[in-house]
Amino acid sequence: MASQEYLDKMKVRQEYRNLWHTDLMSTIQRDPPYCCLAFWCGPCVSYMLRKRALYNDMSRYTCCAGYMPCSGRCGESKCPEFCLCTEVFLCFGNSVASTRFLLQDEFNIQTTKCDNCIIGFMFCLQQVACIFSIVAMIVGSDELQDAAQLLNCLADMVYCTVCACMQTQHKIEMDKRDGMFGPQPMAIPPVQHMSRLDQPIPPAAGYPPAAYGQPYPPPQGYPPAAYPPPQYPPAGYPAPGYPPSGYPK
Repeated sequence: MASQEYLDKMKVRQEYRNLWHTDLMSTIQRDPPYCCLAFWCGPCVSYMLRKRALYNDMSRYTCCAGYMPCSGRCGESKCPEFCLCTEVFLCFGNSVASTRFLLQDEFNIQTTKCDNCIIGFMFCLQQVACIFSIVAMIVGSDELQDAAQLLNCLADMVYCTVCACMQTQHKIEMDKRDGMFGPQPMAIPPVQHMSRLDQPIPPAAGYPPAAYGQPYPPPQGYPPAAYPPPQYPPAGYPAPGYPPSGYPK
């Protein structure tokens, strides 16, 4: 049942209208220092981003943002900071993915096809590296062992790089949310908006939908519709006639 809800949620997530402020390919160019920090110290960055995604209110915290079966069963309410530290160090991949889903569901952000290809390539490379390691262990060939080790190193490098780019993408999106790219920051949503596994389609928070069909304001110089129509002739002027008053008939 939980897996079916997760699949339904993934399908709904594909119908979101908003886009990330920066795609995965452009994160290194947009914020190189933060991308390097996320690469070398991923768990610490994951901790900071999750806390920031929760608007620095740890009373909102749930393990894996409510997207895993263990969510809400790890004593988060008693010591959320310790539970978050445990999550980012022991389940680093889940912590990055949970923060991503949290932002997507809050602001109705879809993942582009390019980003999906990058993430899918990362997972496929990890699976191939695992298969090579198992085959090398069974066969016992030194050449195959070396190839499996090289493939594992490549898979780990790709994994760390993609996770660093994802975390930089999340940071840039929250910069946008907090008003660093605009005049006003977005409002803090209610607590029930932070985890939406139980809701089929989350409400649009932070990103107001486009208002179609709204009446346009009258052009400058035109009176509003509530004003009475002008009188004719104006007060104090005689009614037009031929010949005008003052001329001989």
